[in-house]
Amino acid sequence: MNIAVVDYGLGNLGSVLKAFRHVGAPAELTADPAVLGRADALVLPGDAAFGAAMDEIRGRGLDGLIGEAAAEGRWVLGICIGMQVLFEESEEHGRHRGLGLLSGRVRRLATGLPVPHMGWNRLRWPRPHPLMDGIEQGRHVYFVHSYFCDAAPEVVVATTDYGCSFAAIVARDNVLGVQFHPEKSQAAGLRLIENFVRLVASGAVARPAAAAARGNT
Repeated sequence: MNIAVVDYGLGNLGSVLKAFRHVGAPAELTADPAVLGRADALVLPGDAAFGAAMDEIRGRGLDGLIGEAAAEGRWVLGICIGMQVLFEESEEHGRHRGLGLLSGRVRRLATGLPVPHMGWNRLRWPRPHPLMDGIEQGRHVYFVHSYFCDAAPEVVVATTDYGCSFAAIVARDNVLGVQFHPEKSQAAGLRLIENFVRLVASGAVARPAAAAARGNT
């Protein structure tokens, strides 16, 4: 089992690596195309603006590698901005194209509450998903963000509220994303990472996300 944390020069890389190691799954931080090409799963972390993140991803030639992994049925997990770049576009500081692996648009939180949204919020999900195995309904996780994913309803598997309801976890076949920081969410976050590792370790190849066939739009 090879899990590669995609190094595009931005984000909370150290804490994400530490969380994977905590659950017994050492992950490799890399931008090496050969390593990414043979990894069973790719993890996209991030603490950055959408446009800056996509500039780094494209500038390093990582967009094609991520799209290929998704199209081949390998697991892709986006965390925070890593989730947002999975979508088609963002309105953060202008209009920016994303990876186009999931349907939807990234929009600014405009709820009358303080932005950025920083703190603990409850998760709710209408149906089970392997990422939430063993996590109680209504469990708190930690968010830091100013933009949210206005996602197609069919990819939303968990929501939270901050003046409005928005996607907290998204999934389409082998492409997964979490808006919050599991590596900062204590027991619930570590359990989610452990659940992701179990998906990868099961050896099951997920059905490739249909949107991945579009590549980098």
